[in-house]
Amino acid sequence: MNGFDSRLFEGKTVVVTGAGRGIGAAVTRAFLATGAHVIAHAGRSLEHAETDLLAGLKDEQKGRLELMTADLGARDGGERLAADLEKHLDGRLNVLVNNAGTMMGRVPAAEVGAEQFDAVVDLNVRSVVALTTALLPALKAGGQAEGGAAIVNTSSISAIIGGSPGSSLYSSSKAFISTWTRAMARELAPDHIRVNAVSPGTIMTDFHRRYSSQEKLDATAASIPMKRLGTAEDCAASYLFLASPQLSGYITGQVIEVNGGQFMG
Repeated sequence: MNGFDSRLFEGKTVVVTGAGRGIGAAVTRAFLATGAHVIAHAGRSLEHAETDLLAGLKDEQKGRLELMTADLGARDGGERLAADLEKHLDGRLNVLVNNAGTMMGRVPAAEVGAEQFDAVVDLNVRSVVALTTALLPALKAGGQAEGGAAIVNTSSISAIIGGSPGSSLYSSSKAFISTWTRAMARELAPDHIRVNAVSPGTIMTDFHRRYSSQEKLDATAASIPMKRLGTAEDCAASYLFLASPQLSGYITGQVIEVNGGQFMG
């Protein structure tokens, strides 16, 4: 990956959720390009991994990649994935990237019911907390290594601005992630685990192809100071930065906005 040492994460074990496509795939590829051994949760299936994640990877990089599947939208999805991961971790984890999550469709506020609420919260909140909690022993063991361990969560610009109509549940779930990131950073600092988050703006991935019209995307691009939508690759470098003790060893409890100036706080 341009701008990063190909050995930056050499000898490190990294877990990335939601890695089958979009930002998660770009993040996984970036860690592989910098020497990491990556265990990538590709989603409920490997449907998108072949084209979005594996395409163009060198054989040597594929040799440092393990693919796993799990339904993190299930009530016990986080616990189940953690149990599978623990079989591959040898008791130690250096970096956890909690990226899996989505909007589950636009639901007007007046139509929000228990089913919609549970679907968003189970995926975007419950699975993240459950997976992280279960992997804390491995992360604490990783924290004993030089530079410590790191957790990097995926929040969203919606956590601050509230999102657009129909995204109240998604926006609120991401606000939880931002606040939880800060709380975990304070609590886990004595264990040499740094906790930060990346907050993407409007990034041109399958997420917005599903949930935003082209007219809305064009209008958003025109309103951004950099006059374009972001890409998954625009976001990936921030995850590497926050995961690397060499680059961000004194940074914890931060939410990094990656949005081309769409929001400046």
